[in-house]
This record gives sequence, structure tokens and C-alpha cells, in this order.
Amino acid sequence: MGYKIYNVEESEYKELVDIWEASVRATHHFLKEENILYFKPLILNEYLKAVILKCVRNNDMKIIGFLGVAEQNLEMLFIHPNFIGKGVGKTLLQYAIKKLNVTKVDVNEDNQQALKFYEHHGFKIFDRSALDASGKPYPILYMQLDTIK
Repeated sequence: MGYKIYNVEESEYKELVDIWEASVRATHHFLKEENILYFKPLILNEYLKAVILKCVRNNDMKIIGFLGVAEQNLEMLFIHPNFIGKGVGKTLLQYAIKKLNVTKVDVNEDNQQALKFYEHHGFKIFDRSALDASGKPYPILYMQLDTIK
């Protein structure tokens, strides 16, 4: 199925946070509950405003996945669990690469599903940090698009 990319309105931020939370709970099993609760208001009140946001919607125009990009870095890509593995992430990532000039992404080392996804789409690990950007003990892999194919 071909998905269309849409803009996101600020009035839809709560919907994005709901998708983020559902996606994180389905894929980030290594995160503790207190960390999810810590990040949730930050995403709503700070992180979403700091990126270019694009989304995919279902036939009812409900958002089913979204991305956030800043300075050629894919800062966020979250898909509602009911739509994981159905091409939504691929559509968003390809859009980010082709239209938003994304060349880098940071991935939680413990999120093997995401790591494999980005590797499948041409990203390679170039660095690692033992801590995430908030100083929490969740190792981050820094990946960049391998343009030599």
C-alpha cells in the first residue's frame, strides 16, 4: 500500500505523544516506566516543537506514524503498534531521506528492531555512547547513511 505524507498541526501533538507512548511500550522493552513518564511531557512540550514533523494517516485521516527531523538528523520515527511492519516506517524514512535530506539517526542500542530497520535501509553505525542525551544509561548508536553502495 502506498502511503501519503502529511504535515502535522500543533493541535495534533497530543495524538503524536499517544502514538509515541504506544510505540515505545511495544518496542522499547528495556525502558523503565519512570523513564517513559519522564520523557512524555518533554516530547509534548519541547521535542515536537524542535523538529520538522511529518506523518502518515489512515483512511480516516487518523495519524498512524510520524517522524521528526532537525539538521539532517532523524530525531524521531514512531509507528502505532498496529501498523508496524506495514510499510509506514519505510515510507516515512524514504521521505525523510529524499525530501528532508536526512543522513543520520541515533538508535537505542537495545532496540534491535530499529537497528535492523535502519541497517536494512542503508545506515551504518559510526559511533556509540554509553548514555543517552539525557544522561540515562541507555546506550545510543549513532548511524549515518552509507552513500557508497
